[in-house]
Amino acid sequence: QVQLVESGGGLVQAGGSLRLSCAASGLMFGNYHMGWFRQAPRKEREFVAAITSNSATTYYGDSVKGRFTISRDNAFKVVYLQMDSLKPEDTAVYYCADYRGTGNYYYYARASEVAYWGQGTQVTVSS
Repeated sequence: QVQLVESGGGLVQAGGSLRLSCAASGLMFGNYHMGWFRQAPRKEREFVAAITSNSATTYYGDSVKGRFTISRDNAFKVVYLQMDSLKPEDTAVYYCADYRGTGNYYYYARASEVAYWGQGTQVTVSS
């Protein structure tokens, strides 16, 4: 049974930083591409970042490019999201995502391509 458990969310002031973690179990972690999405109240789930299984390629949503960094540690089965220069509009529930396929940016950006989701972790950025 695949489980993705996020941690690291919280309340931070604008301009601050947070690092989210997603611990995976029940899957051959090193075989799969991973990602992060977020969802703010009354908004659709939005693509944040993705990383290929061997960390060779990363993808970012336009709203976070240059501020967020995705990485992974296959030995520990963890994917990270380092979030810097946070803005109030980054406030959302952040979800870890696991893909079963592969493709270009548009593949990873589609929530419908995600095979498994974590339960989410709240990030709140105050102004």
